[in-house]
Amino acid sequence: MTAAVSMLDSNCELDKLTSEIFSILENKFLFGDLDHSKLSLAENHANVLPLEQFKSGKHISGKVRILSIDGGGATDGVLAAKSLVQLEASLQQKSGDPSARIADYFDVVAGSGAGGVLAALLFTAGKDGKPLFTAKEALNFIIENSRKIFRVPAKGLLRRFFRSSENVFEKRFGELTLKDTLKAVLVPCYDLTSGGPFVFSRADAFEIDGYDFMIKDVCAATSAGQVALEMKSVDRKTKITAIGGEVAMNNPTAMAITHVLNNKQEFPFCNGVEDLLVVSLGNGEMYNGGNAGKSSPLLKSFIKIAGEGVSDMVDQTVSMAFREAKTSDDYVRIQANGSVGSSKGEKNKNTLASVDQMLRQKNVESALFKGKRLVEITNLEKLESISKELIKEHERRKTSILPTVMLKQASGGSPRISSATSSSTLSSD
Repeated sequence: MTAAVSMLDSNCELDKLTSEIFSILENKFLFGDLDHSKLSLAENHANVLPLEQFKSGKHISGKVRILSIDGGGATDGVLAAKSLVQLEASLQQKSGDPSARIADYFDVVAGSGAGGVLAALLFTAGKDGKPLFTAKEALNFIIENSRKIFRVPAKGLLRRFFRSSENVFEKRFGELTLKDTLKAVLVPCYDLTSGGPFVFSRADAFEIDGYDFMIKDVCAATSAGQVALEMKSVDRKTKITAIGGEVAMNNPTAMAITHVLNNKQEFPFCNGVEDLLVVSLGNGEMYNGGNAGKSSPLLKSFIKIAGEGVSDMVDQTVSMAFREAKTSDDYVRIQANGSVGSSKGEKNKNTLASVDQMLRQKNVESALFKGKRLVEITNLEKLESISKELIKEHERRKTSILPTVMLKQASGGSPRISSATSSSTLSSD
C-alpha cells in the first residue's frame, strides 16, 4: 500500500513537472520570454526527473527526420520512387505495422521536380487523414504519367501538353492545398517574375497571407521544365511565373536543413546537424562519361548537367557538415550512375530493371576535393540501415516528454501572422 501511494505521489510530481516544462517552452520558444522563477521551480524537482537528463540520455528531444528528393535526373523520379518503395516496405516489416507509411517516419519533406511530385503524393492527406498514396502507388503514378508530366513538348503542342499535365494533377489532388499536407513540405521552382527561386512551403501557407497554393499547382510548377507556367495563390494575392524546380535547386537537401535550423517555432530544440536524421534520394546521373543522349535538346542537356553538378556540391557540403559533427551515420545519400532504356515498347520495363540494378550498386559518394568514390555498402543496404534509425526515433517519441516537432495546424480564422497573434495551433510530435 505504501509503495502504491509513493508511486502515485511520484506520478503527480512528474505530471506537475511536465506541465511546468511545457510552460517554460511556450514562453521561451513561442513568445521569447523565459521565466527564470519557473525554471528554478522545475529544477527543484530533481529528485523526480533531473533536468540534466534532458541534455543526454533517454529524455532528450530526439532528431528531426528530413526526407529530400532530387529532381528527375536519369530516371525522371523512378529511382527515388523505387527507393521509397523499398524503404516503406522495410519500415513496415521492422515495425510490424503493415499500414506504416513514409509520412509516418519523417517530419520534413523537400522535393524538386519529380521529387516535388513524389513529396505531394506521399505527404498530402486524403479525406481519412492518411496519405493519399502509398510508396508503391506513387511509383506507379510516376511511371504511368512521366511522359505527360516531365517531357518538354514540341513547339506546337504546348497548350495540349499543359492541359494534359494539369488534368493529371487535378484528378489526383482536386482542391487540396499546402495546408492539407501532413508534415512540413518544401517544394521549389524558379519564379521568372522575381528572378529567383520560389519555395512552396506548408509553414508559409499557415503563417503568411498569399502563400497557400493548390497542390496541383505546386506539382505543375516544380515539374514545368523550361516552359513558363503562370499561377496564383489560393487567395489570388500572390502571382508567380514558374519554371521547373530542377532549375532552382535540383537537390533540395540544404534548403530543408536550413528551414529546420531557422524555424524554432516548429523545431524548438534543433540547433545543428547533430539534431538531424537526413535521407537524401537522387535519381541517377544522366551524363556518365560524356554520354548526353542524342535525343535531348542542347539547352535541356546543359541545364541537367548543371543541375547534377550542383546536386553533387550540395551532397559534398552536407556530408562534410555531418562528418564535422561526428554524426555521419545520420546522413544517407542514395545516388547512382547510369542511364535507362529508351525503347518505346519496353520503356517501363527497362526503366525499372535499370533502377533495380542501380539500387544494388554500391553507393556513389562525393568527397570534397577528392571526386567520387564507392562506399562499402549498396544503396539497398543503406536503406535497410536507415530504416532501423527511423523506427528507433519513432519509438522513442512515444515515451518522450519533450516534443521534437510542433507543426502549425489550422484552427479557423485568418492565416497565422505571428506567434503573439496566433490563429493556428501547434501540434507536437
